[in-house]
Amino acid sequence: MAVAETKLGELGIVLGGEQVETGETYEVRSPFDGAVVALVHRAGPAEVERAIAGAVAAFETTRRLPSWQREDVLKKIAQGLAARRDELAEVIALEAGKPIKIARLEVDRAAFTFTVAAEESKRIYGEIVPLDWLPGNENRVAHVRRVPLGPIAGISPFNFPLNLVAHKVAPALAAGNPILLRPASQTPVSSLMLARIVLEAGWPEDAIAVLPSSTDVAQPLVEDDRIKLLTFTGSPAVGWRLKRRAGRKRVTLELGGNAAVIVNGDADVEYAAERVAWGGFVYSGQTCISVQRVLVHEDVYEAFAADLVRRVGDLKLGDPLDEATDVGPVIDAESSDRIRDWVEDARAAGADVLTGGEREGTLWQPTVLANVRHNLRVSCDEVFAPLVCLSSFNDVQAAIDEAGRSEFGLQGGLFTNDMRVVEAAFDRIDVGGLNVNDVSTFRIDHMPYGGVKSSGLGREGLRYAIEEMTEQKLLTFNNRPEG
Repeated sequence: MAVAETKLGELGIVLGGEQVETGETYEVRSPFDGAVVALVHRAGPAEVERAIAGAVAAFETTRRLPSWQREDVLKKIAQGLAARRDELAEVIALEAGKPIKIARLEVDRAAFTFTVAAEESKRIYGEIVPLDWLPGNENRVAHVRRVPLGPIAGISPFNFPLNLVAHKVAPALAAGNPILLRPASQTPVSSLMLARIVLEAGWPEDAIAVLPSSTDVAQPLVEDDRIKLLTFTGSPAVGWRLKRRAGRKRVTLELGGNAAVIVNGDADVEYAAERVAWGGFVYSGQTCISVQRVLVHEDVYEAFAADLVRRVGDLKLGDPLDEATDVGPVIDAESSDRIRDWVEDARAAGADVLTGGEREGTLWQPTVLANVRHNLRVSCDEVFAPLVCLSSFNDVQAAIDEAGRSEFGLQGGLFTNDMRVVEAAFDRIDVGGLNVNDVSTFRIDHMPYGGVKSSGLGREGLRYAIEEMTEQKLLTFNNRPEG
């Protein structure tokens, strides 16, 4: 196919401050209609080695950058993202199938992520520790300082091709670390554009690389000891396997979930239905904290279900470039087929389809299921689809236990004004975060974010990611008196 026939053209990898064409290309296709939107070059073993060696050398520069200079670069990146908002949003809509109005919000969030990182780059504090706790240690004191780790490797998913990349790049730069990125093969263009903005902002050329590549070629990013931290967002199966191969380097993992939301009998039912209609279906449910299981008190179940079904039925399914579209395609045909299989399994096991349940290619109708057995894949695994499962309860304490009965533990939601219920849920639902009077899907980019159990290891959120990407280093003083 001629490059002129693609919407976004031909793009090389970003390496050594330049766009490098390696000669091996692949097609990036629209999840909506299968059209080729870009031709992207793949990095080979030589390019990956060059990137790692360049990052090691660049660390001698980045580790010494003063905080004002890191802040300046990060602010310029945020400004660059804001200036190219519409262009980047179109790229996200084309390569990820994200509705254009939601894609614009992702660009806004990415700009905010870099803005917060700019602020946090000035707040990488240490502490003074007195050491005179035992006789003979008079006049001793220690300084504890945070220092950058070194080259970081980031592997990012398709679902937030700009902002989840920002959550790896921004804290790395704020801490003074080089970063090498391997973006999702379905959505590399956003990362390549971001890297150009980073370089235009004045970041050292060898201190960032974007390396679309095969899994085999990318192995050194995981296994090479010159990389000091691996940050991965993706599936639990892949994430935990990478951790086993990572050797001595630090690893942070942001993995999957099958989030539960409890709607208690004292909840604002209309508001809860409004939020679930957003949190279960935004970007076709393809977020790790998408609402999947909704447990509703029997006193309000019928009212909640009717309100939710009405709202879900009003969502417009279609072309992600259409301003009216609320729900676009899932990422590919394989995902669409998997969702079909899981829905058919649920139907065969007696589940009721309250709305949706059908598809056209990669376009899945927003779907609400009821009476779903807890051991079915659509309930106990991560569905990653525009689909929620409803069930009722008569004892909120039992509902809390059911919400926590999952191998995943990323975020949860709870609608209630009863603080006793809030405290019980916080104590017994094993998740990284619990949102009260909101859905699991709520996230603002500076809050600590991450999971437990199969859902991950470590935390994102700028200040917390910077802590992961720095090391505490101790300096002690023996202030001996003169004479």
